[in-house]
Amino acid sequence: MSTGGAIAVIPARGGSRRVPRKNIREMHGRPLLAYSVEAALRSGLFARVVVSTDDAEIAAVARALGADVPFLRAPALADDMTPVSRVTIDVVDRLEVVGEAYPEVCQLMPNCPLRTADDVKASHRQFTDRPAEAQISVARYGWQSPWWAMRRAPDGSLDPLFPDAMRQRSQDLPELVCPTGAVWWARTDALRRAGTFHLAGRTGWEIDWTHAIDIDTEEDWRLADALMGRS
Repeated sequence: MSTGGAIAVIPARGGSRRVPRKNIREMHGRPLLAYSVEAALRSGLFARVVVSTDDAEIAAVARALGADVPFLRAPALADDMTPVSRVTIDVVDRLEVVGEAYPEVCQLMPNCPLRTADDVKASHRQFTDRPAEAQISVARYGWQSPWWAMRRAPDGSLDPLFPDAMRQRSQDLPELVCPTGAVWWARTDALRRAGTFHLAGRTGWEIDWTHAIDIDTEEDWRLADALMGRS
């Protein structure tokens, strides 16, 4: 069995209801998937960069971009209810069966095209410098304070999630961060054991919000496209 190094897993299923075919839809003349594959390859951190997909067209695009697609994902892991961590575990499990084992795994979501190779390297430095078994990327909230979040009922009435915080100035409230799928790391054995990156003691690596956009809607797409156009 060959062992050593880290593996990057890029989960890219074919189905996407809100932004159809988004993983290979072109942004600035390139398929969206290209930006994640490029970030992984350019980081120089990985013994293997694997795209997990159930879709033959996405697999062909991934291979053309320089990623590995050693197998197609099973349909049972390709619906929109399956946790992405299960997909990543599936990759490392299937590779171990054929003699490949990697002590570290990095999950890079393809709907985060603004994350760069430098971001991947910076996140890995923090991951290796700390004893936590898992680390996820997080970004600060923007101009809207999460402490002032409110539920809106069907009749239009509003129910504050944090009533006490509504009486405080935003600058007096603790800073909160939001997870983003840009760069998630884990020790492979810990990921298998817990079945998730959200295991006890996980840490957060902060990424600039302009690199953290998760594209889930057409509005997200337009924002990411505009930010990419600035560079």
